[in-house]
Amino acid sequence: MGEVVIKNLVKIYAAQNGPAVPAVKGINLTINDREFMVLVGPSGCGKTTTLRMIAGLEEISGGTISIDGKVVNQIPPKDRDIAMVFQNYALYPHLSVYDNMAFGLQLRKFPKAEIDTRVHATAVMLGLEAHLDRKPKALSGGQRQRVAVGRAIVRQPRVFLFDEPLSNLDAQMRVSMRTEISKLHARLGVTMVYVTHDQAEAMTMGDRLCVMQDGNILQVAPPLEIYNHPANLFVAGFIGSPPMNFFRGTIRQAELGVSFIEDNSSSGAIRLPLPDSLIHIARQYVGKGIILGIRPENVHELSPASGEWPGVTATVEVSEPLGAETLVYLHTGANSFIARMAPTTRVSAGEQIAVAFNPGQVHLFDAQTELALV
Repeated sequence: MGEVVIKNLVKIYAAQNGPAVPAVKGINLTINDREFMVLVGPSGCGKTTTLRMIAGLEEISGGTISIDGKVVNQIPPKDRDIAMVFQNYALYPHLSVYDNMAFGLQLRKFPKAEIDTRVHATAVMLGLEAHLDRKPKALSGGQRQRVAVGRAIVRQPRVFLFDEPLSNLDAQMRVSMRTEISKLHARLGVTMVYVTHDQAEAMTMGDRLCVMQDGNILQVAPPLEIYNHPANLFVAGFIGSPPMNFFRGTIRQAELGVSFIEDNSSSGAIRLPLPDSLIHIARQYVGKGIILGIRPENVHELSPASGEWPGVTATVEVSEPLGAETLVYLHTGANSFIARMAPTTRVSAGEQIAVAFNPGQVHLFDAQTELALV
């Protein structure tokens, strides 16, 4: 069993000059047994500090951390039955791959035969069986990271902790390694806690995501739930690439229904009738400031002659053909936004095009609290 329960966890760094710095602000989180939990957020949000407190590498200022029902606040890292994979691999350069992987077991006085069995089984699992006699300097970055992961696997811990393990790899290797780690999780069936600032890693790897900002937890949910139903403006803008588009405006009610009107003095202001699913909550904000969000895939080019409306005329700032899709950066005078269009789309900077929003896919946020209106 590898359930991790965090209750009212606080981390405060003392400062010699000036006030103390709170890095983690009383968070609560339950990581289920065998779950792949991803802590995601921008730099400085407290995700790595939280991971290091789980590992016992940072002193806890307040609250408790329990593993399988046992509070581990005062238990040394070596006795917590966890294994951690670091960003910088932390391999011993003078030891072979075999000895790097076996080192932790040797310290714990495991029988030589068992060490050999575990190391070779793990090497086969990670595709390292042909490299066991090599030193780290003779390996590629991806192979070194596999050795670091293998060193953790041979321990057979209850909980694996990953601290941005792929950030030193090139883009292609990152994609390959995140797939390998996901396969390992499915194969080993153990609890994994993974820290990253890369939302693509978070979306593709995690059973659930824990989105953090400024030492607080903003939302914990499966990846697609967070993508489709973000709890607030920050989560909506952070999860998704390209990010969600946002427009400030007001809610207006007329004979034809309830609409969002963009704060834009130009003739190209966005006017979007709201779907029935949002009318009830939107009526409570008539005449008040609101933020409308819509993802780039729900903005598409149209021809006014097609009869599809409402639409808006926008000016192209940049067009990025990516092969499978084309990202078009647009502005209406008051706002810039992004549309994810078909790969055959051909537009030029300065060109004016008509675009429409899918009203069934819009999100509304309170302009004051920035919370989603649901």
